[in-house]
Amino acid sequence: MKISEKWLREWVSPKLDTRALAHRLTMAGLEVSAVESVAPNLDQVVVGEITSVAPHPSADKLRLCRVNIGKGGKLDIVCGAANAAVGMKAPVALAGATLPNGTKIKQTEIRGVSSSGMLCSAAELGLAETAEGLLALDSDAKPGMSLSDYLALDDVTLEVDLTPNRGDCLSIAGMARELAALTGAKIKSPAIKPVPAKHRQKMTIKLDASADCPRYVGRVITDINPDAATPLWMKEKLRRGGVRSIHPVVDVTNFVMLELGQPMHAFDRDKLQGIIHVRQAGKNESLVLLDGNRIKLEPGSLLIADDRQPLALAGIVGGLDSAVSRTTRHLFLESAWFRPEAISLRARAQGLQTESSQRFERGVDPALQKLAVERATSLLLEIIGGKPGPVIEQTVRRYLPRVSPVTLRIARVAQRLGLCVPEKNMERILKSLGMKLKKSGKHWTVLPPSHRFDIRREEDLIEEIARVHGYDRIPAHRPRIEMTAPRVAESGISESRLHALLIDRDYQEVITYSFVDPKIQTLVDPQTTPLSLANPISADMAVMRTTLWPGLLQTILYNQNRQQKRIRLFENGRTFQPQGRDILQERMLGGAVYGEALAEQWGASGRGADYYDVKADVEALLTLAGIDGACQFHPAQHPALHPGQMAEITRHGDRIGLLGLLHPEVQTRLGLDQPVVLFELRLTAIQGRAVPIFHEFSRFPSIRRDIAIIVLEAIPAQAVLSCVQKAAGKRLVNLELFDEYRGKGIDSGRKSLALGLTLQDSSRTLNEDDVEQVMAEVMASLRSELGAIPRQ
Repeated sequence: MKISEKWLREWVSPKLDTRALAHRLTMAGLEVSAVESVAPNLDQVVVGEITSVAPHPSADKLRLCRVNIGKGGKLDIVCGAANAAVGMKAPVALAGATLPNGTKIKQTEIRGVSSSGMLCSAAELGLAETAEGLLALDSDAKPGMSLSDYLALDDVTLEVDLTPNRGDCLSIAGMARELAALTGAKIKSPAIKPVPAKHRQKMTIKLDASADCPRYVGRVITDINPDAATPLWMKEKLRRGGVRSIHPVVDVTNFVMLELGQPMHAFDRDKLQGIIHVRQAGKNESLVLLDGNRIKLEPGSLLIADDRQPLALAGIVGGLDSAVSRTTRHLFLESAWFRPEAISLRARAQGLQTESSQRFERGVDPALQKLAVERATSLLLEIIGGKPGPVIEQTVRRYLPRVSPVTLRIARVAQRLGLCVPEKNMERILKSLGMKLKKSGKHWTVLPPSHRFDIRREEDLIEEIARVHGYDRIPAHRPRIEMTAPRVAESGISESRLHALLIDRDYQEVITYSFVDPKIQTLVDPQTTPLSLANPISADMAVMRTTLWPGLLQTILYNQNRQQKRIRLFENGRTFQPQGRDILQERMLGGAVYGEALAEQWGASGRGADYYDVKADVEALLTLAGIDGACQFHPAQHPALHPGQMAEITRHGDRIGLLGLLHPEVQTRLGLDQPVVLFELRLTAIQGRAVPIFHEFSRFPSIRRDIAIIVLEAIPAQAVLSCVQKAAGKRLVNLELFDEYRGKGIDSGRKSLALGLTLQDSSRTLNEDDVEQVMAEVMASLRSELGAIPRQ
């Protein structure tokens, strides 16, 4: 928010210079991010009065003006402005002046006529971006007076960045209240008196959406002067507040908004039909905005309407069909209180952020509406005349916000702040903020004013005491730290340990956004409908990820486009799986490998990373977790993975992860040049492990037997290993699959597997009969369960 320092000092003027004032506000939580001059240097620019205008003898579009500049006499100035007229007062740049755009003014000759200066527009003086004609000054401007003195341009604007809970400070009045509390200076607010009615005309108001608009105040003003102009002092205050001048009526409503913090709107009374409805939009309704654009209204949007059509998007922007114009003779003023949530949701949905919506969505004082109407009425009568009618008010009190008393324990302040603030100081601070106090024993019951709807609990009051007392006056203390080592469970594996294993295996960690591109999300996980964001940062970050793969694939694509040929990434993050009306947020560990299996070297020829390379990395994670023996890799199907090169990882029948090659079609649609192997594991499944238990080594020798069997190609090796382990029993201490063969000597559709079995007993030496019995049981089990036959 921009505020003029001079305007602020009209309300409250502490004995602080600009720099000290900005620092005091910043240290109280009202950060002043910038201090800027309201105008460039305008030395040698004075007020001039045009006393005569004559045609230029050699140019149809130029005129010769005689200009009175007071004690400096009268100057002849050639001017091309269409609005130059006798009696007009306008800025004059004297010879020797330099304008903000770098133009140097000097005595010159224009088309054969001498010109001793320049009559200026607001744009040429750096007071506006564009301008049509000369800057017309008010009648009280004295010829020869410095323009900087007349317009009080020795002023600065303070750019104040407010936190969302301080909507009460979005006005001169709000900032003045704060500054008075911070410095002890007195507030000199303008006297706002009720304006008596001159006629009985009213508008009937019906609050059809009273929960969203429980208070609506209005007034009819008739017979205004349509030719009146906004006075220059008001235009300047609006400009310094970041608002451009539009029309005297609009300017007054904007002025009241900047001054008091209450957004207002004015309708052309003659364009209204029937009664005023505050209602929600129905289906297929639209509104032409003030800029001429027609928008489709979402059902449920809060509207101001008459019996015929919508008039305005409540609290956000007005409509063109009922707007005031240069032909307007009769007005209807509106000042209302809208529920913040009703405004913020619709403003964002329509992509409309206005000065009005900014205030309403942060919260406006519910006691301010009638006062704002009286202030606006008084200013309008002063500028455009007219006859005011009675103030109309409709209120449904049960929906208005109520301030509730808050209990403040005196001892709690010192406990929270680490600082002992005297009771008298605390009482003075709270009262200076407009709060009412009632002491009872060792605590106060505090009633906040209506504009401080952010004060709801004890901590809020403690914060106010700290702010006004001064954050910079709170002493710094070193925190007390217990020097004891935390207890670490032996059964757990830290995330850092898992990360370290992958880093040791040449992976790099990445952190990607939880919200991803809907197109990539659909490619990777088309079976799940992701959670869509109501207000995404951008269209390619519009849904919550259901897997880590979209972020990993986008990172690989980003690096591929920057000539990276070998990429190995992992990420530890949360995924978001919709489950009915709930969202399952589960931490996963995912990885992606692209390019060569090994970095370029002389010791091995180059080859692309494949399924088995990444499977080894996954098995290393399972081994670290101590669950490699309990996990199995099963063929499975996933729409984003190659159907012949993927596996589902299970433990005791529960799926704990996936592993596989990215489907070639998905790879092509993403624009990836080389295959990508992906994996993803549930973090909870690999973080818990059994505590290692010591077992004494057997003192007796072990015996190894190798067997070769022939089975169907469709039978996975894991099924063979499981069958052998089950049949061999406890005497099997090691089992290895050391060969697989297809080809000559093996029937089509079959394969040969060679297994090495190591047998040992902890209590005695195994003899030949013991070994033969185990091997016989193994072969019998393989034959009966898998149809295996020995290879001859």
